[in-house]
Formats: sequence, structure tokens, C-alpha cells
Amino acid sequence: MKFLCDVHIPIALVKFLALQGYETLHVNSMPNKWNISDTDICNYTDANDFIVTTKDQDFKNTHFILGTPKKLIRITLGNISTTELIAIFQRHLPQFFIHSNGAKCYIEIGKEFIEQNNL
Repeated sequence: MKFLCDVHIPIALVKFLALQGYETLHVNSMPNKWNISDTDICNYTDANDFIVTTKDQDFKNTHFILGTPKKLIRITLGNISTTELIAIFQRHLPQFFIHSNGAKCYIEIGKEFIEQNNL
């Protein structure tokens, strides 16, 4: 499993995932940093089998309408601490791994639920 974290995802989550042994990038480490387009993010992640990790509704829309990004984790938790976010990822990484093995996956993490769809 490889993660590309969007601009509003804390660097601490990137570091946590990397410490767990996952290849993890933050958009700020890519060319154009936070100015990179969603299309460029999707093209990169689809070509390199990364999972986009974001809070952005636009990625959900393009995932379901255009089929890109192929793999997506959308966080809809509102304002929670970075520590809480990392704890949620730590608890659910095994599920994420299982659901991300297909050609496509969508995982949404909300306060009351985790929704997962694979194709």
C-alpha cells in the first residue's frame, strides 16, 4: 500500500505511515507542491498505484464520475487532532490494506463510520 496525502493532511500522518513501512508522499514533496492540480495528482497516483488520502470532495466526485483516482481514502472527520487521526489510521490499517488490493477502492472515514467500496 502506498499513500499520497493531499495538502490538508498533516505531515505527522505521512511520517506515521512511513514508520509503519508504507511508501508515503505528501503533495508538498511533489513538483509544484500545493499548486499541483488534482488531475496531476490523479495521473501520478493511478500510474504508480498510490492511494490518494484527502479531505477534498472533488476527489470523491472524480473517483465516482471519471474513475480517477482509482484508489481513494476520503477523510470527513471535521476538526480532530492529528493524534486522533493517526489513532484512527493505526486501528484501521489492516482494513485499508484488504480493501485497497483491488483495481479500485473508495474508503470514507467519518466520525460515526468507515465506508468501503471496492471494484
